[in-house]
Amino acid sequence: MQKIIFNSVLWLFLFSCTTIISGCATTSSTAQDPFEGFNRGMFAFNEGLDKVVLKPVAKGYKAVMPEPINQGVTNFFSNLGDIIVIANNLLQFKFTQAASDTGRVVLNSTVGLLGFFDIASKVGFQKHDEDFGQTLGYWGLGNGPYLVLPLFGPSSARDAFGLGADTFLDPLYYYSSSKSGVKTIAPYAAKAVDDRSNLLAAEKVLDTAALDKYAYLRDAYLARREYLVYDGNPPEEDEDDLLFEDDEDDVDDEDDEDDE
Repeated sequence: MQKIIFNSVLWLFLFSCTTIISGCATTSSTAQDPFEGFNRGMFAFNEGLDKVVLKPVAKGYKAVMPEPINQGVTNFFSNLGDIIVIANNLLQFKFTQAASDTGRVVLNSTVGLLGFFDIASKVGFQKHDEDFGQTLGYWGLGNGPYLVLPLFGPSSARDAFGLGADTFLDPLYYYSSSKSGVKTIAPYAAKAVDDRSNLLAAEKVLDTAALDKYAYLRDAYLARREYLVYDGNPPEEDEDDLLFEDDEDDVDDEDDEDDE
């Protein structure tokens, strides 16, 4: 199983690199999405897989699972995810936040019965969201081109690499490595179904609001990642830069008219 996980992580890294190289000839309506043709194809593949497999299973899970248990399962996986958060807090030198998140894990893993109950949030330990993609962004690495990964969905060159690195911090990885057969993928499958069931309500709003679902999700993903990297305070574009860009556009338009 360790070889399978390692190969998957390596594949994600190579996928990012080869996509960047092979996609240079493609065109896109946005600078952040130079591989839009490929990404839309992968988006359609993921949507089809979700429609046929994941969504029906998630709807069945939601229908039969009592809400307290459903929330408990979500809390359990969230508590495991806090291990990744703590590690990336330390990599970003956010020691106070790391101490707070460590307190969350200790409290929820003990009093909260392995995280089934989110006791920590009720007593004031704030939930944070950090991963290795954000860590790379924190230290100045840009997103790179937007990518849609098979199964994983919206990402970027930076975040795809970060996803692979976070795999080795995930407790589910070490649990699966010690098992064999179906037990190796059962935790990941359970988490995927739980995550998908939690998105069913939001999906209705998305289907109603978005004229172009692909573009809507892309823009929302990139905006949220920037928000997270800068801890809710992304830098604002300088007004002088915006005016300068407008002047450049006007000059280009005048040049085109002169050429005509």
